[in-house]
Amino acid sequence: MTRIVFMGTPDFAVPVLRKLIEDGYEVVGVVTQPDKPKGRKKELTPPPVKVEAEKHGIPVLQPTKIREKEQYEQVLALQPDLIVTAAFGQILPKELLEAPKYGCINVHASLLPELRGGAPIHYAILQGKTKTGITIMYMVEKLDAGDILTQIEVPITETDTVGTLHDKLSAAGAKLLSETIPLLLAGKLTSVKQNEEEATFAYNIKREQEKIDWTKTGEDIYNHIRGLNPWPVAYTTFERQVWKIWWGEKVPAVKKAAPGTIIEIVNDGIVVATGNETAIKITELQPAGKKRMKAAQFLRGAGAHVTIGMKLGDENEN
Repeated sequence: MTRIVFMGTPDFAVPVLRKLIEDGYEVVGVVTQPDKPKGRKKELTPPPVKVEAEKHGIPVLQPTKIREKEQYEQVLALQPDLIVTAAFGQILPKELLEAPKYGCINVHASLLPELRGGAPIHYAILQGKTKTGITIMYMVEKLDAGDILTQIEVPITETDTVGTLHDKLSAAGAKLLSETIPLLLAGKLTSVKQNEEEATFAYNIKREQEKIDWTKTGEDIYNHIRGLNPWPVAYTTFERQVWKIWWGEKVPAVKKAAPGTIIEIVNDGIVVATGNETAIKITELQPAGKKRMKAAQFLRGAGAHVTIGMKLGDENEN
């Protein structure tokens, strides 16, 4: 039986691991990131993949640096015929890449060579794409640059968020892997080199990228809001306080105003001018120090003083 080592960390990787187990492969070990402190109490919390592995009694390794000899040798000791990774979070050393009989393959959440890197789901929405997908490829010592084995497209709807698209892609990745491995083991796949000239990158989101730029078009701002929902969440400023913007809608601007200006207050939201004729109606937000709430609730309480003509996102408020 084919001995598989699975390497992954977040929720995205769990259905992939689960599918390997369901398909009857001998998963001889799981490698994931170390437990991390979470919440106000900073309690050490295991990664989702570790939790899933332990349910099935699979040995778990949690190297801090997989490229260090004493750490990758623990993986080699498991004598894998194939290593499968999905959102593991570390680049593997050559010693691991070259060891398994069938190589190391990765389940990546984009149509490579587009959107290499750690945040392909975010960028697919941020860039307003109407489709993305899953790529399964051989791993190399370069970020998501290995030869492609299989791909599948996944459509992006107008209302998809990072959360909904994440779940679609995770399921698609598990299914495609299930179809790919038997062909790989049977020698029936021909890999295809990536076109380096077409490569784009989706590096991890930085704090400064989370802030809404109201001078952009309403369409871009709408994509920004849903492209950061439910994590890390877009934000703007108001009266020197941060508002996290959980959701909004595109609406026609009823009048011209400087970008970031509140141009309407309606029952279910706060309508804000943008850089074009498409305004954004904020319908769900989280003011600093408060819980996430519907805009209607906010306007009846802490936001009762918010009026037309006030401005969001001024740089001098930071």
